[in-house]
Amino acid sequence: MPKTFITMEKRKNKIAIGSILLAEPFMLDGNFKRSMVLLCDHSDEGSLGFVLNKELDIPLNDLIMDFPTLDCNVYFGGPVATDTIHYIHNIGTSLEGSVEVSDGVWWGGDFEELQFQILAGKIQAENIRFFVGYSGWETGQLEAEMELGSWVLSDMQSAYLFEDEPDELWEIGMSDKGDTFSILSEMTIDKNLWS
Repeated sequence: MPKTFITMEKRKNKIAIGSILLAEPFMLDGNFKRSMVLLCDHSDEGSLGFVLNKELDIPLNDLIMDFPTLDCNVYFGGPVATDTIHYIHNIGTSLEGSVEVSDGVWWGGDFEELQFQILAGKIQAENIRFFVGYSGWETGQLEAEMELGSWVLSDMQSAYLFEDEPDELWEIGMSDKGDTFSILSEMTIDKNLWS
């Protein structure tokens, strides 16, 4: 069965910062159904990441007061601390305090410097993604979910953030895994099953 295959595949890989988590096709959790999550922090104390493919219909400037105008999309990062804003970008060390999570992909950085660079035209909408909230796991929780086959572990590609269409990311990520995962990516789930 595919679920057994996914679980066995997971055991070959190690969860690490910069990993991609793809929700297994039949996940019932509405927060993560057919989601792609970028893991930005992983340690003995827990894990933190952002859902990359759940766009919100909210302008950035409605969420952050007195922020420079930037016509970019805002995403649902996850169900934890939904009163917070986070950002992932490809600006690198030019934004002080940024943490590299994967090749060409950086998390966070100095917020005042971010605003200055936007005003100076050094940061455009195509360089950054903003997230409301984040996805979090307590110590051992993500590992337990992996053992149950809830997630398919994959490698991050900067194209997922800065080139590919967000509403196609889950399918693209599954297809990039090849073999059985490519077949899973083409499965159509009746949306009535999720209500």
